[in-house]
Amino acid sequence: GFVVGHAGLYQALAMFAVAYFIIGMTVLSVCAIATNGALDAGGAYYMISRALGPEFGGSIGIMFFLANVCGSALYVLGLVEAVMDSFGIPPGQKVGTGVHVLPQSYWYELLYGTVLLALCLLVCLVGASIYAKATFLIFLIVAVVLGTILVSFFATRPIRVPILLPHLNGSEVENGSFTGFSLTTLRKNLGGDYGVDYTTGLKMSFSSVFAVMFNGCTGIMAGSNMSGDLKRPSYSIPRGTISAVLFTYLVYNLLAVLMCATCNRTLLQKDYGFLHDISIFPPLVTVGIYAATLSAAMSNLIGASRILYALARDDLFGRALALAKKTSASGNPVMAVILSWLVVQLVLFSGKLNTIAGVVTTFFLLVYATVNLACLALEWASAPNFRPTFRYFTWHTCLLGIAGCCIMMFLISPVTASASLGFLLLLLLALHYLSPSSTWGYISQALIFHQVRKYLLMLDVRKDHVKFWRPQMLLMVQNPRGSARLIDFVNDLKKSGLYVLGHVELQDLDMLPSDPLQPQQDSWLSLVDKLNVKAFVSLTLAPSVRHGVRQLLFTSGLGGMRPNTLVLGFYDDEAPQDGLARHPAFTSTREEVPLGFPPLRAPTTPKMLSAREYVGIVADALKMLRNVLLARQLESLDKAWELRRAASPPPTIHVWPVNLLRPDSARYADTCSLFLLQMACVLNMARAWRRARLRLFLCVEAGTMPHAQEEKLRQLLKDLRIQAQIQLVPWDAITRLHWQTCRGPPGGPAGEEEEEEEGIVNFPTNTTQVSDEYVCAANKLVLEQSPAPAVRFLYLPRPPADTSLYPLYLHQLELLTRGLGPTVLVHGVSAVTSTQL
Repeated sequence: GFVVGHAGLYQALAMFAVAYFIIGMTVLSVCAIATNGALDAGGAYYMISRALGPEFGGSIGIMFFLANVCGSALYVLGLVEAVMDSFGIPPGQKVGTGVHVLPQSYWYELLYGTVLLALCLLVCLVGASIYAKATFLIFLIVAVVLGTILVSFFATRPIRVPILLPHLNGSEVENGSFTGFSLTTLRKNLGGDYGVDYTTGLKMSFSSVFAVMFNGCTGIMAGSNMSGDLKRPSYSIPRGTISAVLFTYLVYNLLAVLMCATCNRTLLQKDYGFLHDISIFPPLVTVGIYAATLSAAMSNLIGASRILYALARDDLFGRALALAKKTSASGNPVMAVILSWLVVQLVLFSGKLNTIAGVVTTFFLLVYATVNLACLALEWASAPNFRPTFRYFTWHTCLLGIAGCCIMMFLISPVTASASLGFLLLLLLALHYLSPSSTWGYISQALIFHQVRKYLLMLDVRKDHVKFWRPQMLLMVQNPRGSARLIDFVNDLKKSGLYVLGHVELQDLDMLPSDPLQPQQDSWLSLVDKLNVKAFVSLTLAPSVRHGVRQLLFTSGLGGMRPNTLVLGFYDDEAPQDGLARHPAFTSTREEVPLGFPPLRAPTTPKMLSAREYVGIVADALKMLRNVLLARQLESLDKAWELRRAASPPPTIHVWPVNLLRPDSARYADTCSLFLLQMACVLNMARAWRRARLRLFLCVEAGTMPHAQEEKLRQLLKDLRIQAQIQLVPWDAITRLHWQTCRGPPGGPAGEEEEEEEGIVNFPTNTTQVSDEYVCAANKLVLEQSPAPAVRFLYLPRPPADTSLYPLYLHQLELLTRGLGPTVLVHGVSAVTSTQL
């Protein structure tokens, strides 16, 4: 009557259509989730948390708990209003007459609400079985009352109903009319005529009337909330919920039409209990109203308690809800019921039904939107295990349900909707950072997998362009205990590219009962989390380290995301240091270092690979067209100190883009030199290294026009958009040492023969031509450049073709980088720089 009186028949039918459209879409989603596996206590909370994960589940669980709590209070207040209409002393009178003996005031009505809520509490404390019996009895009573009301519309003769309304000067009487079926009455009631709600004194509108009306439709979750108490929830919930929705929709529409055709607007707007006056048996209507509101109040109270119990049992909020876990001997969550009752009692202080109707409706719409979202996510994830037996839904119905809920939520009350979403967001963030990880499965992982697979298929390597090149790193790690800072450093070098931590285990699977790598995977993933690096982990078994690295270079990555750069630690005789124990990720917290990694190799223990095999790995990578980085003494790089010190000169990165082991072919524009420049620039672009300055060293000889070389190099840097300071370094004395050991002068036959070879950076004979004296002098030249940098980038020559020269090649690299501190030797094989737009 309230809805039809203010909105008129057309708008009332439109409200029912909108409300039941939203509810219908949500019911389809509820039925789909409910028939996709075993349900437990918690209803919608259980469905959402197991589908969307603990963050969404916990936050929506709290919202749904509040919705049920406010809903229970709303129905209790509605029952109080009905009791006041029947037994309250009329406004303006001090003494009651007949059955009107109950005094009316805010505090008296709060007392009556408290008594009625205590009755609901008693039923819910006894348990779900007595509640189920009580609700079935109430259902029968309401059905009988509904039958008598429908008969009354036809059987009752036209009557005038005096309505006593409160007024500033006491009270006044208005007359409402029950006209019987009248075309005139129907025409007058077709359009809307929003008046003042006599219980609150507020002017009504479409949204405020819809908010009150929608609370008569929120019972669709009553069955779901009791999912833990049902024998066959996946069977009962779809059938019970769908039949209830269809039944109530037909009844509401039928009542709206009958009321519009028989009651004038004054009666509908001014007397919400008018059905009592027109009934053929008035006391039965009173009983029906009491039964319906009492049933709804109990349903919401027991639903709230089951949600609270499920939240407490899942430990999402820790000790805050520990009390709600306690149950009776029969399994009834009595403490959850009592806590829910206390919160409902607090909501009763709001005083009037229509005051909290908007808040309750907003909460329910938010929950319904999330139920639809859960079903939509499950459908879009295309997981093989999402096989609900209820198939009458699609992603379109889920999307329509979400859109309908969100639109109506903001139409009813933009402020309440925004506040609810803000509160939901706060709960989401709190649970994301504070709640323990769950074993329910995260729908986000399924959705990410689905999208990543789709986009990986779209990533076509044939469309690669040098403009969009980025480093994709494979860092080989023997033991993370000795490589923590190297792992950090390479994370800064990757520039949003792929980063893979590779590890080779020297074992034979034929000799083992099971894969030994699976137990290690968790330790490596925990390490990645603790070090906060964006890396994948790839472990392999192989008879030798070289074979293992080959496997990883061939198989790491997927589609267009494959490593293009191999990073190795340097091969020397220094004893490894446990940098993991000193890493800030473990020293800043009280957490222990992961114990899944073995202790570091003792200095006396032989290495896992020989010098020849180490150089062979470098050669293999270059043959496979992978760039190579060799990192020496990176564990001595204290990045936090280097980059945050308050000294006036910022830290520097020294770049030597010349092949120091081959002074007779010193060029700055070959592929390898440009790759070295690119890697130094990429490091400088990383957030942690932006304070650092690049210093580029140009080695010049007398009589070679150094200023022209400098200008040419400066133009190259300008074209490449690389900001660096160029420093000229005379090295005549050092090159003289080189030519003393060679067979002839730079312009001799040997030099000409070597220059004819294109595409080869180093020649087989060159390794033997470079003396230790020369290499030590080159090392001293690099070391003398002050101030000392945070890190140095040096040119890495190609290994000699003669494998017998591998140990000599490695010896020269060791001499060249000895005592230089953190140093990266770089060899590039692919074009990585572009001067194009």
